[in-house]
Amino acid sequence: MASRTLSGVLAAFTAAAATAALVMFPTPAQASPPGSKDVTAVLFEWKFDSVAKECTNTLGPAGYGYVQVSPPAEHIQGSQWWTSYQPVSYKIAGRLGDANAFRNMVNTCHAAGVKVVVDTVINHMSAGSGTGTGGSSYSKYNYPGLYSSYDFDDCTAQITNYQDRWNVQHCELVGLADLDTGEEYVRSAIAGYMNSLLGYGVDGFRIDAAKHMDTADLANIKSRLTNPNAYWKQEVIYGSGEAVQPTEYTRNGDVQEFRYAYDLKRVFNNENLAYLKNYGEGWGYMSSSVAGVFVDNHDTERNGSTLSYKDNANYTLANVFMLAWPYGAPDINSGYEFSDTDAGPPNGGTVNACWQNGWKCQHAWPEIQRMVAFRNATRGESVTNWWDNGGDAIAFGRGAKGYVAINHESGSLTRTYQTSLPAGTYCNVQNNTTVTVNGSGQLTATLGSNTALAVYAGKSSC
Repeated sequence: MASRTLSGVLAAFTAAAATAALVMFPTPAQASPPGSKDVTAVLFEWKFDSVAKECTNTLGPAGYGYVQVSPPAEHIQGSQWWTSYQPVSYKIAGRLGDANAFRNMVNTCHAAGVKVVVDTVINHMSAGSGTGTGGSSYSKYNYPGLYSSYDFDDCTAQITNYQDRWNVQHCELVGLADLDTGEEYVRSAIAGYMNSLLGYGVDGFRIDAAKHMDTADLANIKSRLTNPNAYWKQEVIYGSGEAVQPTEYTRNGDVQEFRYAYDLKRVFNNENLAYLKNYGEGWGYMSSSVAGVFVDNHDTERNGSTLSYKDNANYTLANVFMLAWPYGAPDINSGYEFSDTDAGPPNGGTVNACWQNGWKCQHAWPEIQRMVAFRNATRGESVTNWWDNGGDAIAFGRGAKGYVAINHESGSLTRTYQTSLPAGTYCNVQNNTTVTVNGSGQLTATLGSNTALAVYAGKSSC
């Protein structure tokens, strides 16, 4: 542990943002995002004023429960996206907007019925020195008014051994100054930052690099929040045989299940969709009630470990499957085109319109967006009437409330499906055509190659 003089601790503690009274034991995590809408649109590197407009125009009407915004804290200067992940102070003064823009975004999204999750960088600070986006001077181990060298872990070498817990949680992730989250003052300062975000009305946090902080440190920080029940989604990347495992963090909140995304890539690219019949716990994943899932995120779309927008129909159908399948709380990654994996957002993060200037807006792709309402309508219903052809065509129901078919074969498929839906006419929200379910619960449909069908109770007309 780094050490501090008593006078230094007291002076720094006085300067820290006020935190809630200590609660030694956090309340158990809520099972996935509370409420009836559990889909999060992750608007990666969108400016806050653009996020606000999207909440009003698209996310709210589509039924998204949450929007996740990129880190708001002041960070190092530079055009690359990863500059957002090197904070230099806890002021809201980053590339994406100031405190007023942030407050307006939260209020506007709430008015649209969308809750706000903030990508929160608390494991580390920066890797260099200079002047931040909000004018703050800093060096790697000195952030005036916030942190000094006493507040960082004694290991100043990069992480090299993921089989060694101490190395993973005390050394530096890609050379970034590692905060000593076991220290009282550091815990207080981090909680102060998170409480300031709660003061703006945010509903939850994605904890970046959670794997590199001891779960007990995070529990202590969470106990200091003005709302210790705020939603938490922790980034803990699974690695076979590694010293730190995702299940250690479930008491604090949801944990991102990276294996879900890795395996979807393999299945959609190289294997049979028929294998997905018991996807989730049946594959050894964490309990659905504490799992955050995704087809891709901002890291994995760049390092190639998952599908991405560049995979076209495979990517679209994987998102359709994720939203239809009752496992975990799903994130829809919504970013921008890139050839350079370091490239920052177009227009500095301003989105004037979807599908312009490189903005991909996956959350608004019709095949994906319309599945959000499907998921909301079928929430709580188990999988019924599973069918597969042993290959790349599958279909399944969600109780008596919905039915989905996916044809990932190279040719079209015509067949009669057995559902548990009441007789009637339904809108196939994948292509806005109507289908009929007869008195025996059967529907007949032709699906072209790499297309899907999705119908649900309450949606009879297109």
